[in-house]
Amino acid sequence: MKTTFALAAALLASSVPAAHASSDDAWSGFQAEVAKACVSAARGLIENGKALVDPFGSQSYGLAVVSGKAVGAKVTISALCAFDKKTRKAEIGGEISADKLAVKAGK
Repeated sequence: MKTTFALAAALLASSVPAAHASSDDAWSGFQAEVAKACVSAARGLIENGKALVDPFGSQSYGLAVVSGKAVGAKVTISALCAFDKKTRKAEIGGEISADKLAVKAGK
């Protein structure tokens, strides 16, 4: 069974209603912090990673998908990232190959 990008996006967008509580600048700063922490946490797995950050995260975590070239290989991979809002530390999940994480257009 293929994991789809839509599933990852749905997971990442699980707390959109929380957005109304803070300013746009605060959310932008939060997103930048999550992206930086997640890309840094993925360095041993992904070279020159790029993060797709859930705009608001969950109540306890900032969430992102980090994608890029696998370290030591010529393939593109992704990994899920959870950024703890209390400790400000990011953790990376395991490698997800590009053939299992795909965007599927809806009709």
